[in-house]
Amino acid sequence: MSGLPSNQTAIVALDDGTLALRDGIPIPSLEDDMILVKNAFVALNPIDTKMVGKLASPGAIAGMDFAGEVIRIGSNVRTSASIKPGDQVCGAVPGMHCLTPSVGAFAQYVGATDLTVLKVPNHMSLEQAATLGSGVGTVGLALFKSLNVPGWPGLPAEKPVDVLVYGGSTATGTLAIQFLKLSGMNVITTCSPRNYDLVRSFGAAAYFDYHQETCVDEIRKYTRNSLKFVLDCISEPETMQFCYKCLGRSGGKYTALEPYPEFLHTRPKTVEPDWVLGPMVMGKRLGWPEPFGGEGIEEYREFGFKWFKQVQELLDEGKLKTHPYRIVGNSLAETLGGLRLLEEKQVSGQKLVCRV
Repeated sequence: MSGLPSNQTAIVALDDGTLALRDGIPIPSLEDDMILVKNAFVALNPIDTKMVGKLASPGAIAGMDFAGEVIRIGSNVRTSASIKPGDQVCGAVPGMHCLTPSVGAFAQYVGATDLTVLKVPNHMSLEQAATLGSGVGTVGLALFKSLNVPGWPGLPAEKPVDVLVYGGSTATGTLAIQFLKLSGMNVITTCSPRNYDLVRSFGAAAYFDYHQETCVDEIRKYTRNSLKFVLDCISEPETMQFCYKCLGRSGGKYTALEPYPEFLHTRPKTVEPDWVLGPMVMGKRLGWPEPFGGEGIEEYREFGFKWFKQVQELLDEGKLKTHPYRIVGNSLAETLGGLRLLEEKQVSGQKLVCRV
């Protein structure tokens, strides 16, 4: 890789489980199915803070979501759009990963697996594109593999079906609302009243204040006690309990974005629970501790190619909106401050983005 430095600055996991900015970190070696990107912006996710100490592999680069310029392309790359050096792209990589410690997003150069890379359309800024990242794969798996809702973006279901998105004002939530709406679903969601306008602008047909004691009853009334599909974008014990109460009398499917406590699966005869992890869409082995690790599933990889092709078409046609974002810094070092904001739950209705 002549013309490129051999080392870079990146945010890495330390031996004590914390994160720090370090120089002299190797640039990813270009693999056959890899696209090497000169990073311009990164976006921050709650999972970036939750992984610290739990899944962080010492020395591995942190971060998942990125946007930047293509520098090099592997010899066997397969992408949803024609991508060449100089193009602007966005995507996601598994951060803090022991099997690929040099490919995290919080770095000057990112080595991304081909299928997760999207070409940024001309009408979209790199700041906006950075917000898509891991949400695209995660929501695709959750809605169309795990929940297996009727319909598909571009091929709407003949009859609208109610789907509850818990946490609709999150970046994952607004993506889910859009994909469901494009699939012909009737989307209902929970959020704070200050975010009602936000979720409505993304396509939610009804929205409920989860703070209210009557919220579950209101949702059950709205859905005529027949709700069958729930995506839990917050994925905490209390939100799982809430979602289980909202599912109709005959039960249905519940999907979280993190492993759920088995003892909270209180409706074993009528409810089918599941959880998804975005990087599973690559179909590659994941080296994090169980239950986050495991062998790659080729079926997921094939779904990933189909799904990202669909998302690329929606982006090119201007049918997808990005989540509102807030720039939290002009350098990688300032990413650490943004992560603290997430950890302290000081972010609502916005995606935090940082310049590299």
